[in-house]
Amino acid sequence: MRFDQRHLLGIEPLRPDEIGTLLDLADSYVTLSRRREKRSSALSGLTQINMFFENSTRTQSSFEIAGKRLGADVMNMSMQASSIKKGETLIDTALTLNAMHPDLLVVRHPHSGAVDLLAQKVNCAVINAGDGRHEHPTQALLDALTIRRAKGRLHRLNIAICGDIAHSRVARSNILLLQKMENRIRLVGPTTLVPPVLKEFGVEIYEDMREGLRDADVVMMLRLQKERMDGGFIPSEREYYHRFGLDAEKLSFARPDAIVMHPGPMNRGVEIDGTLADDINRSVIQEQVEMGVAVRMAAMDLLSRNLRARPTELSA
Repeated sequence: MRFDQRHLLGIEPLRPDEIGTLLDLADSYVTLSRRREKRSSALSGLTQINMFFENSTRTQSSFEIAGKRLGADVMNMSMQASSIKKGETLIDTALTLNAMHPDLLVVRHPHSGAVDLLAQKVNCAVINAGDGRHEHPTQALLDALTIRRAKGRLHRLNIAICGDIAHSRVARSNILLLQKMENRIRLVGPTTLVPPVLKEFGVEIYEDMREGLRDADVVMMLRLQKERMDGGFIPSEREYYHRFGLDAEKLSFARPDAIVMHPGPMNRGVEIDGTLADDINRSVIQEQVEMGVAVRMAAMDLLSRNLRARPTELSA
């Protein structure tokens, strides 16, 4: 198993073989998580601190469950009441954390690059749980695992990513990962949410939902991120759903065995028809949640192995 990263800050630094290593290990953790006894000792004796500067339900709880299943001591820091709110800088926070000697730091932050800055100042492994519009690597990895298990492979697929691409760190990480694995990527949505400049990423862009979904193997819907919008990006939610919301009629243009994905939380009746989201024959949305725990277990396991291989560096 080859995984040479000290931190998991984004998809960009990962080699395809490292992605494969992480997904293979995650597969084994899916099996573990389905047993009655779900415990492993992979992180026994290690301390994991979750620092979420943005509210999160799925990601934070997923990392907490993952750490506990691996035997780590898990601490959730309440950043809403932290010293950061009282004026402390991120670097001072890093120095404070260093004095506590954590082994794994899971960070979500509203500003792109903040997690990378923190990683430069601490002596432990850092996992990016989402930074601004930049990246959300574990979401892309769990999406990849979901696709691989559903389709039997993770290469040479037609994958449509639809909706609010402009504000989505999930979309960015998925584009990077899926291109590394030799897939054809289509971005579908209004020009206000899918800037033409994204063609520089080597993707195809469609404003017509039906054309964008034609013969797609995977349809990945994205949440409208209203909290990141500072203007009129869509005329109305009703008009948006009519043109870009996924329903059975639009999905009929994809392949008959196409799977439907959504990172959550969903706005039913805006981004996706609720009946379709719950269709066990097409939707893998609940599987994505399950794969999230397994992928985060695998990421922390691999990073902890690299930590143990660098005792001198950590004690410096």
